[in-house]
Amino acid sequence: MNHALFAADALLPGGWTRNVRLTWDAAGDIAHVEHDAKPVAGDPVANGPLIPGMVNLHSHAFQRAIAGLTEFRGRSIDGQQDSFWSWRTLMYRFALRLDPAQMEAIALGLYVEMIEAGYTSVCEFHYVHHDADGRPYADDATLALALMRAAHRAGIGLTLLPVLYQTSGFGGTAPGDGQRRFIRSTDSMLRLLERLKPLCDAQGARLGLAPHSLRAVPPEGLRQALAGLDAIDATAPIHIHIAEQTKEVDDCIAWSGQRPVAWLLDHANVNARWCLVHATHMDTDEYARAARSGAVAGLCPTTEANLGDGIFDLPAWRAAGGVWGVGSDSHICVNAAEELLMLEYSQRLATRQRNVVADSGQPHVATAMTLAAVQGGAQAAGRLDPGCVAGLAIGQRADFVVLDAAHLALAGLNAEDMLSSHVFASHRTSAIDAVWIGGEQRASGGRHLLHDSAAAGFVAARTQLLSTT
Repeated sequence: MNHALFAADALLPGGWTRNVRLTWDAAGDIAHVEHDAKPVAGDPVANGPLIPGMVNLHSHAFQRAIAGLTEFRGRSIDGQQDSFWSWRTLMYRFALRLDPAQMEAIALGLYVEMIEAGYTSVCEFHYVHHDADGRPYADDATLALALMRAAHRAGIGLTLLPVLYQTSGFGGTAPGDGQRRFIRSTDSMLRLLERLKPLCDAQGARLGLAPHSLRAVPPEGLRQALAGLDAIDATAPIHIHIAEQTKEVDDCIAWSGQRPVAWLLDHANVNARWCLVHATHMDTDEYARAARSGAVAGLCPTTEANLGDGIFDLPAWRAAGGVWGVGSDSHICVNAAEELLMLEYSQRLATRQRNVVADSGQPHVATAMTLAAVQGGAQAAGRLDPGCVAGLAIGQRADFVVLDAAHLALAGLNAEDMLSSHVFASHRTSAIDAVWIGGEQRASGGRHLLHDSAAAGFVAARTQLLSTT
């Protein structure tokens, strides 16, 4: 097997470089990056510019099966207009019907879609743990193992984040019946992590923990879970939903006298292991403090737009030195480029300016955003070391995407403009030709090897679920 690829143009961590030859070892890690090189006989030659693979830093895989099915007008549970909270009620009803086979089929279909869309790793925020009655399966890891099998079959890199979920609101409010499949004691969560750790290690996956949110994990549960996680792996990533909705902020203030991010920073050792998912509604002090902590802001622009969450203040975050990455969350959209587009456009709408997520050091928006999101995603995945996925450099995984230079939106342009057109002008069609993960080609001609079978399995599982309504 020839562990090499030649590209006339490649986006390396330092910027665009001409005539790059990558080689990688049998383990799938990049061994050499040659500049101003020539292809060696037998080398595959990329059909367009080479860019690093993207980490999807926030995924609820099963929600892909309800994408598009909640876009109708109704009334929310509090008598107000449709909102995140009314959407959540519909999502809970769907989550109660999933079985393990359906979970695996939906996740496999989604992970194949992700690879075709430029994602090479995913952080799976996994909170459907138990059977439909809320009882643990005979094997408590049943649904986590379904997700691991799906990731392995698709070939996507995985950071598995089992979710600790204990209450339905601040102050220890008892969980609702719709949450019965999510609920775990802290001890049962730590036992699950101990069970999953060697299995993840054997698969080359990363294991972390996701305290769902401050409203779902009381302070003592959070403290004990973090201490237990440190005993298992003191470097494991930690993800948490926080400050996504203004109601969440108001409820946190009523409970504690503090805003959610401020409370978390005061009561937990928030550092570079943490990913603050959404963090949409922070005040000036929270932006500055959270950025200084080293935590990643986990931004999910298409889901945040779909749910009416609000707009993250990315200029304020960047000004404070904050790190960020993107995820597709509820998977209303599965397209790495479109998440970047939505993020930039939301900033333009908020600031009434153009080319917001760029600067004098990197004036091309798509290039600047890609490099930043790759770095932030790698940190959020806990894969800066080991299993590094932070770009096209020696020691990193051979995870990369080849753009299709013959695509109508890209044809005839230079490499940097091709990436710009891929992000901003490919009219929601794929401008991706090939995807490699760990040195193995997983997609060619824009399609994954398992495209047809994974799609058929996904559709069958969704049809079964919808037939039970």
